[in-house]
Amino acid sequence: MTGEGIGFGKAILFNEHFVVYGVPAVVSAIDKYTIARVEPSSKGFTFEDNRKATPKYKEEKSEQQKDSLNRIFKTMNLETSKKSIKITLDGNLYAASGIGASAASCVAIARALSEHFNLNLSNEEINKIAYEGEKGYHGTPSGIDNTASTFGGLIWFKKDETNTIERITIPTPIEIVIGNTGKVADTTAAVAGVKERKEKNAEKYQRIFERAENIAFLARRALQDEDYVEIGKLMTENHKLLQQIEVSSRELDFTVDIARDNGALGAKLTGGGLGGNMIALTPGKDLQEQVANAIEKEGFQVLKTAIGVTREG
Repeated sequence: MTGEGIGFGKAILFNEHFVVYGVPAVVSAIDKYTIARVEPSSKGFTFEDNRKATPKYKEEKSEQQKDSLNRIFKTMNLETSKKSIKITLDGNLYAASGIGASAASCVAIARALSEHFNLNLSNEEINKIAYEGEKGYHGTPSGIDNTASTFGGLIWFKKDETNTIERITIPTPIEIVIGNTGKVADTTAAVAGVKERKEKNAEKYQRIFERAENIAFLARRALQDEDYVEIGKLMTENHKLLQQIEVSSRELDFTVDIARDNGALGAKLTGGGLGGNMIALTPGKDLQEQVANAIEKEGFQVLKTAIGVTREG
């Protein structure tokens, strides 16, 4: 029997990095996904990654990927069954830093294994397994990526003893542009850097983190009101806060500026920072096209997608 599973890509709209310290964040699944297939193998365990990717992404993440797979098998008590299967990754989500590629693969693999071995796991269980898999990539993940990848839609997420996960309902998905800097980022290093600087500059960081929290609540209301201008302003302000905690990069700032100069209502880095991806708020196909073309003209790769996409079934 072949098992198949899907995991959505994601875009963090507000408060990556801040979320690690209990500040609420807003994350959305996007309409791009990774598919995992599990099938019987007579050659022992084999793994094939057919995803399109940023150059060197797969090579640089290969050790983390092995660690992640081991954690998934261990959590699912499938270490002995591992020897008899082949896992293949595919789908239309480009493997790059900042769009939840690792989480999407963890969710897809967990779902495919569940189907292959007839485990009938719930979404909640899949989400927990994917979180364990994410530890291979991120050390101490917040849990935000795997949650969006598992459940889809727009999610209000607060890290705590028991994470707060609430769906934000918007009437229609909103077009965005994701720009890829082409730089593979090390999320673990980015998170460690913030921790170190936060300890050294406690007072300064306290003020930044308080503003980030305020932005999250304002953003939630603006999303529910479909106030795109306000959402855009808050995204741009959130990017400034991320610059202040030193997780942006020259390429990210450059692509954010291009997007805004060409009509995006707001733009910011998304994900771990220090490279990876940025997002621009571009409601309507025409504006989306305009901003995407401007970023592409500068030699960056773009993804035209939408936020607020929900999982079917």
